[in-house]
Amino acid sequence: MDNNQKLKGQSALVTGASSGIGKAVAIALANEGARVVVNYSSHPEHAEEVVDEIKANGGTAMIYGADVSKEDEVQAMFQAMFKEYGTIDILVSNSGIQKDSGFAEMSLADWQKVIDVNLTGQFLCAREAAREFLKRGVVPERSVAAGKIICMSSVHEVIPWAGHVNYAASKGGIMLMMKSMAQELAPHKIRINSIAPGAIQTPINKDAWETQEALDKLLTLIPYKRIGKPEDIGKVAVWLASDESDYVVGTTIFVDGGMTLYPGFASNG
Repeated sequence: MDNNQKLKGQSALVTGASSGIGKAVAIALANEGARVVVNYSSHPEHAEEVVDEIKANGGTAMIYGADVSKEDEVQAMFQAMFKEYGTIDILVSNSGIQKDSGFAEMSLADWQKVIDVNLTGQFLCAREAAREFLKRGVVPERSVAAGKIICMSSVHEVIPWAGHVNYAASKGGIMLMMKSMAQELAPHKIRINSIAPGAIQTPINKDAWETQEALDKLLTLIPYKRIGKPEDIGKVAVWLASDESDYVVGTTIFVDGGMTLYPGFASNG
């Protein structure tokens, strides 16, 4: 392992880390020296695979199963992390789900479940992390910040998305929750930011990229003309969690190949 690791000696929790973006973020943080809690809500075997990969690279990780929308499960997860690693330095709130339907057909249950996991789940995890950061303060040998929270948002915090009203509402909520938390907690040297991925090649959106026809259609929305990889998000998460981004507070970094540039207007509308 590299002696110049950006996150050496720090502890990180990544929610929804058993696959896709969360997995890539957990591995990227561990490769830079962070001890990582790999959270999952189902499929512990997938989380174990992530831990095995981290350990094979010389890193440290543990798995923990918890539904982030349940307060008692979130609090138990943080206590287990503190018992194992002593504290938390980095939270990446990545857990997210989709339950898509036309607006008029959307059930209250499908609305509520997406809000519960995507928005309330981020609130519950961020609150527990903030409590620990406030209690502990800055530990200079680890970081110049008392703690870092990275909210996983989406390009749909700004791009409306018909047929996905619950998801878009949850991501729009994350945007102002993140900024409001950042404004309140920045004086305590707690840095809070978001990453907003565009189209990333993960199992959750396989239909959008699996066939050449689907991929070509998707690429009309991406000026950079490639689909994102989970590792693209992992690299940004490492930077945001490190002291290299110490003056970045309360902002959303879009990692989207230009999807938010309204590509439909590229040929003058």
